[in-house]
Amino acid sequence: MVDITHKVNTLRTAIAEAIIKVGSSNTLELIRNGQIPKGDVFEMSRAAGLLGIKKTPELLPDCHPLPVESASIKYEMLEESIRILVTVKTIYKTGVEVEAMTGAAIVALNIYDMLKPVDKSVEITNIRLLEKTGGKSGRKPLDGTFKAAIVVCSDTISKGNGEDSSGAAIREALTKYGVSTTKLEIIPDDPAFIANQLEQTTADETIDLIIFTGGTGVGPRDVTPDTILPLLDLELEGVSEQIRRYGQDRTPYAMLSRSVAGIKNKKIELALPGSKKGAIEGIQACFPHILHVFDIILGQRHG
Repeated sequence: MVDITHKVNTLRTAIAEAIIKVGSSNTLELIRNGQIPKGDVFEMSRAAGLLGIKKTPELLPDCHPLPVESASIKYEMLEESIRILVTVKTIYKTGVEVEAMTGAAIVALNIYDMLKPVDKSVEITNIRLLEKTGGKSGRKPLDGTFKAAIVVCSDTISKGNGEDSSGAAIREALTKYGVSTTKLEIIPDDPAFIANQLEQTTADETIDLIIFTGGTGVGPRDVTPDTILPLLDLELEGVSEQIRRYGQDRTPYAMLSRSVAGIKNKKIELALPGSKKGAIEGIQACFPHILHVFDIILGQRHG
């Protein structure tokens, strides 16, 4: 199965359609009048469709089990056909389009089975996805115009006693979200150096985001959040909460992180953990959704 552990939960919706053609309008009259020998066609097929939606992961090997939090099945009687509409919703890491189409298929098959004793011409003609929202479907395409500066805060690496892995990993991760890195600096865990980097990068009109990695823990040299917070124009507490929540789903030690997010001079500022794993999880937790800042809060048009 495809690894979705890095994804975040969002509201996902899918609407699928199936069409049943009947041999004559008389078949539809039999349905309306409750004269189909096998029983109430629509209600029995609705029940079958709901079971099909829930059992989709058992039928298709690469589908993830997920919480189906809403499922509705509607019918439309046309001239010589029945239109089936299936809507499925979940708040999860992956979409429900296959569940919706499976539900539509099972409803159609059950209707076929119930009508075949009275109509040998009944036919399933179409099963398709009409709409899906959430996840990538709910995002605006990014055009790659975002520019980032990455600042690695580490006494050890700045002295040449180690190699940077977090900054390089962040740079690679950002490319997936249409963000290119124009600057990568390594500085000591020192308030003066951190403040200086923040002032320099926020004054650079070519940079949209400044991402610090390192110094967000509880050690005596972990001073990145304490230095950055007073210099921000606006703190984005919700982003910091999301980074910690995302991390705690993966390790309980994430509760010790003091990651910070905010805005200074119309630029996004992030302070992420210094470990490669923690830094990447911080990016995964808030991208690409944090880029919405440029459209809504700042009135800029990017991507």
